[in-house]
Amino acid sequence: MPRPTTRIPLNTLAVPFGLAGFAETWSYAAPVLDLPAVLPQVFWGIAAVAWTWLLAAHAVRGVRVRAHDRLVDQLRHPAQGPLAALVPATAMLLGVDLAHGWPDGGRVLVLVAVAVAAGFAAWLLATWFEGRLALESVHGGYLLPTVAAALVGSVATHEVGLTWLSWACFGVGVFFWVVMTGLLLIRLSFRPALPAPLVPTMAILVAPPSVATVAVFALTDDVLTVPVQAITGLGVLLVAVQVALLPRYARLPFSLGFWSFVFPAAAVATAAIEWLRVLDVRWAWIPTAGVLALLSVLVAVVGSRSIALAVRHLLPQAEGVLQAADDEDAEPGPVTGATRTV
Repeated sequence: MPRPTTRIPLNTLAVPFGLAGFAETWSYAAPVLDLPAVLPQVFWGIAAVAWTWLLAAHAVRGVRVRAHDRLVDQLRHPAQGPLAALVPATAMLLGVDLAHGWPDGGRVLVLVAVAVAAGFAAWLLATWFEGRLALESVHGGYLLPTVAAALVGSVATHEVGLTWLSWACFGVGVFFWVVMTGLLLIRLSFRPALPAPLVPTMAILVAPPSVATVAVFALTDDVLTVPVQAITGLGVLLVAVQVALLPRYARLPFSLGFWSFVFPAAAVATAAIEWLRVLDVRWAWIPTAGVLALLSVLVAVVGSRSIALAVRHLLPQAEGVLQAADDEDAEPGPVTGATRTV
């Protein structure tokens, strides 16, 4: 097989992020539905394996192609660069779950992930300040480095006992939520439509109000404050926008970019479950089961189609390798031209 010349696209990092969000929703739903605590841990385990495996895959590919495609160039790429924030954001979620069994380990993982996210956001903003970023390059993924990572960090630090850092993360997230959402709405409204692979990133718009809702409940001990009601109202409107976008989403050809739908959907489901808990709704198990079922169907469909896509991609390569092996058996000696083309 020829040596690869490009790095693995960073949008693949949405897979473990979506799986971690899915596992988190199961963790919030388990007490409401009286489910065994081990069930969400199955999904946390899958998310951890996916995150670790993808990090290793990116690292190995990076070593093989560094002469042709530098990491810094990928991180500066206007479409791909912001998606790298998914690495520390996923680590924050995994750190919270780890803290349940190993408090010190989970706390360290969350703290390191917050530091990495902050460093990456600062570096990325500095590159944007060079003035070479075109408005057409902006997409939903631009909410990840400064908004999603900060708001997830707010919840994560609170959950592992680093409360001195929680409000700081929340403040950063809310400030850039206002700034980046305004920029994104201008881009979506007054510039040409996003290319098909980036259209799913519009779903990320519903994630900030959902994660912020969970964060405010956590930071205020479940008090029904005016801010949390205002944030939820905005979230409901943005969810309605996503419903209106469903016909456009349905016309898209499937790609790994569809994992961009999973974490936002999980965040909305988690926020809804939190509202039911805070309001102490007696029949909360009914809507909780409903949103969990819908989310599970989404993950099952996206996951199964992703596996099918991977098989279709790998099968021609496997056939090429087998053909090359047959050629070598038939004509031992120097490498043949057929082998070189595999």
